[in-house]
Amino acid sequence: MSFTWVPLDNAAKIFPAVTTEEHTTVFRLSAILNNNVNYTWLQSAIHRVEERFPYFRVCLKKGFFWYYLEHVNQPVVPVADNKGLCRAFRSSFYTSPILFRVLAIKNLISVEFSHVITDGTGGKQFLNALLTAYFSEGGIPMEQAPDFQLNSNINQQEYEDAYNRYFKSEIPPVIKFTRAFHLPFQLKKKPRFSTLIFTLSLLEIKQRAAEQAVSVTNYLVSVYLFVLQEIQNELPGYKRIRTNRMLRIQVPVNLRKIYATQSLRNFSLFVLPEIDLRLGKYTFEEINKIVHYKMKLETDRKLINKIITRNVGSEKNPFVRGIPLILKDLILHLKYYTQGANQYSGVITNLGDNRLPDTFSGKIRNLVFIPPPPNKKLKVNCGVIGFKDQLTVCFGNISTSNLLEMKFIRFLTSQGTSVKLMNY
Repeated sequence: MSFTWVPLDNAAKIFPAVTTEEHTTVFRLSAILNNNVNYTWLQSAIHRVEERFPYFRVCLKKGFFWYYLEHVNQPVVPVADNKGLCRAFRSSFYTSPILFRVLAIKNLISVEFSHVITDGTGGKQFLNALLTAYFSEGGIPMEQAPDFQLNSNINQQEYEDAYNRYFKSEIPPVIKFTRAFHLPFQLKKKPRFSTLIFTLSLLEIKQRAAEQAVSVTNYLVSVYLFVLQEIQNELPGYKRIRTNRMLRIQVPVNLRKIYATQSLRNFSLFVLPEIDLRLGKYTFEEINKIVHYKMKLETDRKLINKIITRNVGSEKNPFVRGIPLILKDLILHLKYYTQGANQYSGVITNLGDNRLPDTFSGKIRNLVFIPPPPNKKLKVNCGVIGFKDQLTVCFGNISTSNLLEMKFIRFLTSQGTSVKLMNY
């Protein structure tokens, strides 16, 4: 495969307009090894993997009407993991960085991606390929991860904009959402972003979810809503009256499970399960039922088609296409904070169980997914990934309060799920 430049996919178009030094739109995936990292193996592994993922070795460029991705013909080198989590990729007049990095320290290998080039699924595939190459450099037979073959040929679908492929112009648009409740916590002083990471027994959390007849993702979303309800109800009367009473969680959905594509660029949309506190207090069982049916309904292919139509249709509008980039940035930034961020109270991203060959699992202690730093309205977000018999949960926070995380953990333990805090 070879290309000089490609346009941003539909989901990526918002990120350059809202990216700042704090709201970096960068996420991280880490593998915690049982032994310290061998840098010689890692450098050799990176060289093999970057050739397999050339569509990630790109930088962001400005056109007159749109941003675009330009191929960078330079090798990727690992960097020391000592400068903070999910840092922005800084561009200048003279340089434009590759939009992913590989980091290492002690027994930790991490990859960080700008959301401009991929989502969590794409990042997970890259990390799996990197670990495959890394351990094979150490003499372990290169058994391929079940969902990706490092030695396979590059398929053109891997770098397609799948949103455009499944856009249907005749579909009606979706209905706008009302404003949602936001945590009333103060922001920390810079640098703000910190994490709280803990692990759950995968067997235990599956049992708790089965008791409610829901999936693990739906169960965690229900816990999130239940905890937000507690926080809202515990506010002083005057504050409670002034806040929005709609609690809504943004849950990314991997569209590769709905549409046939091998794209490793962004290809996810959001479902927004909600409860309306104006109708009264909800039991945990009631919330589970609401989340279950809301998730089932909104992941129906016909309804997903409506969201794709809205998102892709706006960029195909001749008037929008003709607006200069400098004005597009202002409009998208304003729209993101006055509409997008107003619509939800929290985010929980579950990348699911990450399957690796058994020969590798004895070398890896755990995997961690750190979501991008939340925006100033949201203040807190959550990333989840499964590996072997554990589910790792990471809360990212830019506020002065850990009340949400503490209530979340307290609720899980009250339901019989053991929680172990992780020193990351």
